[in-house]
Amino acid sequence: MSGHSKWATIKRKKGKADAERGRTFTKLIKEITVAARAGGGDPDANPRLRTAISTAKAANMPQDNIKKAIQKGTGELPGVSYEEITYEGYGTAGVAVFLECLTDNKKRTVSEIRHLFTRFNGNLGENGCVAWMFDKQGIITVETSVCDEDTILEVALDAGASDMNNQGDVYEIICPPADLETIRAAIEDKSIPVASAEVSMIPQNTVQLNEKQAETMLKLYEALEEHDDVQHVYANFDIADDIMTKLAG
Repeated sequence: MSGHSKWATIKRKKGKADAERGRTFTKLIKEITVAARAGGGDPDANPRLRTAISTAKAANMPQDNIKKAIQKGTGELPGVSYEEITYEGYGTAGVAVFLECLTDNKKRTVSEIRHLFTRFNGNLGENGCVAWMFDKQGIITVETSVCDEDTILEVALDAGASDMNNQGDVYEIICPPADLETIRAAIEDKSIPVASAEVSMIPQNTVQLNEKQAETMLKLYEALEEHDDVQHVYANFDIADDIMTKLAG
């Protein structure tokens, strides 16, 4: 498991603060709005919207917020027009960083993203400089407390998953992006609750960081993750468990 996935697991165990919950809702509302604008407001006919709604529900977003976000996307309610854009760059020790963003002001966003890279010993690169280091995959997580490993493995593989890993507190199921919703439905049809399901960028290889490098890289990662316009942060670093535990405090 790459370093940023370990860090996400540690933060998940610590629980979400109210501020983080608010940022999560803001990002989910943007994604629902853009998904509805791109593919219509019917989740049954719009897989991206269906996934966004499921993710929002898993985060306990009120139904009214979801409904309004869809209506803004379809034009039934006035709303901001967001543009999808990706940014690529390097963190400390040459770590590859890939960002997926939704913004209503590209000039502002790129300026702020460049500042964050520079602040934490990285640099923003050109489009295409690191994208080739990642593979797009569907990732479904199921909490290990709700199902035994053999059962979830059988269900996932029968539904078309390509791999599954036990990450301690969750099973991480990997699948082709196009099959994400089909596999999710197959799991839920067996009365197994899904913790999350999303299309992700998986690094082909990772850069092992020492403690000093890890501390700097995690600061950059968190700063990017907390930026309102950044929907997803992907990076190919790895950190030894003892260093990760120490940095997590």
